[in-house]
Amino acid sequence: MNTEQDLKVIAEQEARLRFERFDAAVAWKLGVRLKEAAEGLHSAIAMDISLFGQPLFFYAMPGATPDNADWIRRKRNVVQRFHRSSYAVGLMLKQKESSLEARGLNPQDYAAHGGSFPVFVQGVGCIGAITVSGLPQREDHELVVEVLAGYLGLPYEELALDP
Repeated sequence: MNTEQDLKVIAEQEARLRFERFDAAVAWKLGVRLKEAAEGLHSAIAMDISLFGQPLFFYAMPGATPDNADWIRRKRNVVQRFHRSSYAVGLMLKQKESSLEARGLNPQDYAAHGGSFPVFVQGVGCIGAITVSGLPQREDHELVVEVLAGYLGLPYEELALDP
């Protein structure tokens, strides 16, 4: 994995994976797709789709724990604070040899680990986040990106991180 290359690809993902509109019905459809994709991985994953301040979809697969829900909350807080994916923030901090704690943020409330992706609405900005927890952070991130790309009709192969 090349950090610089991953950051370029994530910036492209964030630029292209945007909605014309986003509401509870869109969140439900996305959540169902995310659940179906996660089931194919046979892993204990929890997932959440929220507008900032309003949960719209949550599902914990068999085997997921309350710890997964807490990771979701902490990753989502990073997206809400920076309007960037939690994985991008983590990679940028690593690149700068810094941490969220060094920026004055409590690690009990913020986690710069992959798995939370901003919900951008064209002409509006960042309004929420789609978050998963249960896989290694890079895989959490890519699961969300793959589902978003499919929902928005974009080829995932053009947006995927290099293996």
